[in-house]
Amino acid sequence: QAQRIDTVVFDKTGTLTQGQPEVTDIYTQEMDEAELLSLAASLEKGSEHPLGEAVVAEAEKRNIALQPFQEFKALPGFGVQARVNGHDVALGNRALMEQAGLDLSAVAGQLDEWAAQGKTPMLVKVDGRLGGMIAAADRIRPHAKEVVARLHQKGLQVIMITGDHSQTARAVADKLGIDRVLAEVLPGDKAGEVKRLMDEGRFVAMVGDGINDAPALAQAHIGIAMGSGTDIAMETSDITLMTHNLNAVVDAIELSRSTLRKIKQNLFWAFFYNILGIPIAAGLLYPSYGILLKPLFAAAAMSLSSVSVVGNSLLLKRFKPSRGPAN
Repeated sequence: QAQRIDTVVFDKTGTLTQGQPEVTDIYTQEMDEAELLSLAASLEKGSEHPLGEAVVAEAEKRNIALQPFQEFKALPGFGVQARVNGHDVALGNRALMEQAGLDLSAVAGQLDEWAAQGKTPMLVKVDGRLGGMIAAADRIRPHAKEVVARLHQKGLQVIMITGDHSQTARAVADKLGIDRVLAEVLPGDKAGEVKRLMDEGRFVAMVGDGINDAPALAQAHIGIAMGSGTDIAMETSDITLMTHNLNAVVDAIELSRSTLRKIKQNLFWAFFYNILGIPIAAGLLYPSYGILLKPLFAAAAMSLSSVSVVGNSLLLKRFKPSRGPAN
């Protein structure tokens, strides 16, 4: 089935990127950086989200003490909120702050600047006011740009899907040469976006690694999970890559196409032997030309047919990707 793929959809975080973002910038208004980080990291302590882990790691690197929290609530696709040391604190994206009624016009320029650099901004709301912002950036996987180029060479369209702001997503996509970006997609909506692509008549492969990607992996014609991803992503996928190198995605497509070619070749030789041999063995040429295939030769021809099919199939063991093995 993989040979039919014409569109490849990549999740961004953890697939096209390393999935290990680091804090790059901190912007504060009415509190110092240490206090802002303490509140933000306290909210994210124990989080499995890469951005949350980045905030906690930055606080630990600066030896900033974390504070107890209560009434924690996760807001999928937006952020988190809780009471931290008597304060109502929320950490999330621009959409979360706008929903809360915060006026972000004063920091819009800074947000746009970070987004243009491919950084993901996290805004911190404290007691109904903007306390500050934290930017984090993730490193692009070493072979990601090469993989996109290889897919383009094969005539495939490459799409990136992410929950990031459209400017941030576009900045990353431009670095990789990706055709189309589906940005600001909520975790539960990824499968719906994949289905929309399928409804357009595309044969879609989805490449992802996280829990949020599992429904989309199951929805796509071909789900491809990173071997470093979550168990549920691997369980719902059709293909699991046993390497961190994204070239394996292209290798899988090439192997599928090579396998289909072998199947067609084998069918040709099987039909060729039978179409040629059966009439002769039945004596069709005997009245006119005196040619008759003896049972011994007929049996040998059938054996040769089987051997040629098996031998041709075994040539797949010599398969080599167009740019060397991914591992």
